[in-house]
Parts: sequence; C-alpha cells; structure tokens
Amino acid sequence: MYKKGQAATEFLMTYGWAILVVVVAIAALAYFGVLSPDQFLPEKCTFPPGIACIDYKITSSSVELYLQNSMGYDITINSINITDKSGCANSTNVDLVNGAEILYTISCSSTSGSKFKSDIKVSYVNSATNISHSKIGNVVAKVE
Repeated sequence: MYKKGQAATEFLMTYGWAILVVVVAIAALAYFGVLSPDQFLPEKCTFPPGIACIDYKITSSSVELYLQNSMGYDITINSINITDKSGCANSTNVDLVNGAEILYTISCSSTSGSKFKSDIKVSYVNSATNISHSKIGNVVAKVE
C-alpha cells in the first residue's frame, strides 16, 4: 500500500532535480550575457509623425541626428535633449522650413562598442502661431 506513495515521491523528486538543473543552466547563461536581448535589438531611430529621422550616428563623444521637418509648417527647434543621460542637450535655436533637413549634433559621452538606447525630446515652436510643442523619439544604435 505504501509502495505507490514511494513511487510517486521518487517520480516527483526526479523531475524536480531535472527542472532545477535546467533553471540553473538558464540562470548561468543569462548571468554571463549569452541571453542578453540588447545584442539582438535592431538599430533604429524613430520619431512621431512630423519629425523624420533620416539618418543617425552615435559616437563616443556625440550623437548626430539628421532630421527632417515634415509638419506641414515652418518650425523653430529650441532644444534637443537626451532624456536618459544628464548633460546631453543642445539648445541652439534652429529655424527649419517645411520639408527642410538638418544635421543636429549633441555632445554626449558614451562607451565605444556599447549599445546606445535613449529617448530624445525635441522642443520646437510653430513659427506661424508661436505655440511651443515637444515630441519624444527613440534611438537604439551601437556606439561607434
């Protein structure tokens, strides 16, 4: 009568040890960075409609963004801030007519070879109405 209980306990213990070994193996892979999702993320530069990110380059000393005004009206860019890092901002006023493109350089230090992932806030003024707006974009790229 007790042999059924012993067989069930041995069965559960065997599978328990097997599951424990698998969990430890996955934890070790994650600890050493083999399963790091940052290595598999594609590079991208996206902004909400109205400001197009044509091209970008991240270096160890700067972030370069090639932006296009596709709002349908002229704007004045007041500042571009990298929200995740302190001291990474450029507050030069730049007039940008509708359809125009500009290369914007932001001084910011990053570790060469690492992955750069940050939100970028563009503050601008509608030239026709003088109303301030801001849009937040996202850049994910490898630091060159």
